[in-house]
Amino acid sequence: MTIVLLVIGIALLFVRPAWLPLWAGPIVAAAVGVSTGVIRWHLSNEALRVLRNPLLFLLFAVPLAVLLDQIGVFASLASKVSGGHHLLLWLWVLAAGVTIVFNLDAAVVLLTPLYIRIAQRQGYPPEMLAFQPALMACLASNPLPVSNLTNLIVAEKFDLGVGDFVGHLLLPTVLACVVGWFAYRRYFAGVTSNEVQSVDGNDVAGHDDTAVAVEDRAGGDVDNRALRNGLPIVGFVLLGFTAGDALGIPGWVIAAVAVAWATALTRTVAWRVVPYAAMLVAVGLSVLVAGAVPHLGIDRLLDAGGVLGNLRALGFGVVGSNASNNLPAVLAGSSSLHNSSQVWSLLIGVNVGPVLVISGALSGLLWRDTAARLDVHVSARRYSEIGLRVGLPALLIAGAAVILW
Repeated sequence: MTIVLLVIGIALLFVRPAWLPLWAGPIVAAAVGVSTGVIRWHLSNEALRVLRNPLLFLLFAVPLAVLLDQIGVFASLASKVSGGHHLLLWLWVLAAGVTIVFNLDAAVVLLTPLYIRIAQRQGYPPEMLAFQPALMACLASNPLPVSNLTNLIVAEKFDLGVGDFVGHLLLPTVLACVVGWFAYRRYFAGVTSNEVQSVDGNDVAGHDDTAVAVEDRAGGDVDNRALRNGLPIVGFVLLGFTAGDALGIPGWVIAAVAVAWATALTRTVAWRVVPYAAMLVAVGLSVLVAGAVPHLGIDRLLDAGGVLGNLRALGFGVVGSNASNNLPAVLAGSSSLHNSSQVWSLLIGVNVGPVLVISGALSGLLWRDTAARLDVHVSARRYSEIGLRVGLPALLIAGAAVILW
């Protein structure tokens, strides 16, 4: 029965009436499981305990990124490189940095409109630049606990700190980003500024009238005042996430202080952008997976040591994410590992694996909806086509690196 509830909860994330909220399926299925006794209370209680700090971080991280955007930090950084000879490369680097420091969900929400606007100004196909935040949300969301909700869940479960993540996942992330960059440039080879046709033949000239939906901040003069106000907050966050971790200060406390600082500058309380839906989805899936794991037999799949054990953890992360979603995959996988050293292979699988399928992570669905509001429509097939050509080489090199390293 618990497996049936888990399948229903996951299925309703992707197949549901338009009026039904994203979180409704997992939450209702979890409530049914707990109230009927199918899911033991102590299992759900432990699952929610592990989620506490990760969800508190998410509560502050996305509003922090939005407040920094209101200050003008991201638009000013983009303006520094907009129109330069290496525009695409610097935007790739910026997307990687924002993903690593501010979480992949915040990156796709903030950078996708900005990159589409830059594409319209510089004459690139909007889809081409819009894909950068989507790709980097997968390739770059590994080296810090705060980069991905999956990282936060595993960090809380296994008591891992910033040093652990940097030591094990920095090299695979750098390799994934570098290989992904060359694959991206090869895929879009021949596309230059002032193109009027997108790479799949669709006329993008009509996209100009959608530019009014995006605040006209990209491509203009660099706002040095915005950088003077915003970059100290970014520096504080970076220092806090590293030094604070060594002192035992949770990441959400650092994010909360940074939010208070940014709120004082903007005089805006960004409560409307708190990712309630993602948080509720995480709660529902966590309870469902906690009840289902004893019946899934994943522990037998991952019951191996050495290279074989890491290969299985990596493969489970990739297949589990793309068959369902990376949240249930990491929750189930982390509860069934043969030993804690397999966690790094699992994380590469659940973080980078969703580059192949748009539903593999909530960030992919969030990116698709964000781009569609600006008239850049990407089908699941189109996403997988680019994911296979650009993301698969990066996934293979990152997987090899984390296993051999």
